[in-house]
Amino acid sequence: MPHVITTSYLTHDAIQAHLRTERNYDYPGPLLLSLGRSIGLRFVPMERDLRFAWEELPQQMLDEQAQKVRDSLRTTLIAWARHMGEGASYTDNVPMQCLHPVGHWYEIPNMMRNGTLLQLFQERPRLKYLMIHNIDTTGADVDPGLLGFHIAEGAALTTEVIARQVEDRGGGLARVDGRLRLIEGLALPSEEIESLLPWYNSATYWIDIDQLLTMFGLTRDDLTHTERVHNAVRTLAARMPTYITLKDVKKRWGKGQEDILPVAQFEKLWGDMTSLPEFPCRFVAVPRRRGQQLKEPAQLDGWLRDGSAAFVESLCAWDH
Repeated sequence: MPHVITTSYLTHDAIQAHLRTERNYDYPGPLLLSLGRSIGLRFVPMERDLRFAWEELPQQMLDEQAQKVRDSLRTTLIAWARHMGEGASYTDNVPMQCLHPVGHWYEIPNMMRNGTLLQLFQERPRLKYLMIHNIDTTGADVDPGLLGFHIAEGAALTTEVIARQVEDRGGGLARVDGRLRLIEGLALPSEEIESLLPWYNSATYWIDIDQLLTMFGLTRDDLTHTERVHNAVRTLAARMPTYITLKDVKKRWGKGQEDILPVAQFEKLWGDMTSLPEFPCRFVAVPRRRGQQLKEPAQLDGWLRDGSAAFVESLCAWDH
């Protein structure tokens, strides 16, 4: 039975048994697409970042000749970074290789900036709560029991977590400076520490909209003021950690020739909202079939064997 990681307990399975015959949800109205409003420009990595990634992090050792080739290539790429200017904007490529998404922290602020949240309020003035989840969290649905817990706790944000297994890579639940919060794997000094976190972030969130707007210094009426919303998003974004990651991009020279170059990009992640002391958050453990993320085809066999596929099938009547 899943349990709430606070002083309360939630009998999720009991609630499901009571509601199983009442799952005929009605979602009137058209699908609203929230358009992106934030994009980043990649930049030339620092030599120190490349040396850390290639020389200090664990590496697979190749045979002698292959290792010499790889080391020579990396020496050349470090020299390329120095020549291009460490930290300079990366523009020496086609636009799609120079630009990048700036992390899922911006996806909910995008709803404020692009008018989607305002349109939802106009169509449903009594709307108070949002449920947000990753598209690869296939078992997530609008669960009345979890919504009821979120409302009863008066939380601004309730996050679903699952018991970590070996294949779960990423952030988790931890107590940092006495505060229970999500912490990203990118913020931890080693993968060993990440593996010790027993609860894995499923990236499914229940949100009290008005408390969220208050966190941004906004009200519902402010959503009609574009510049006010933009400034509010920038102000809160400045409080969020920024993670720098290395990515490979292709530089095509024509006639089938191309180079693979390392570039750097930045991201901000939504789970770091739980670090804000004035933002009341709760965390609830849910069954793995609801919270596990299906990120690659190699996971399909396990997903089928452990009952997750059957659970997704049971959520509603699918049109095959």
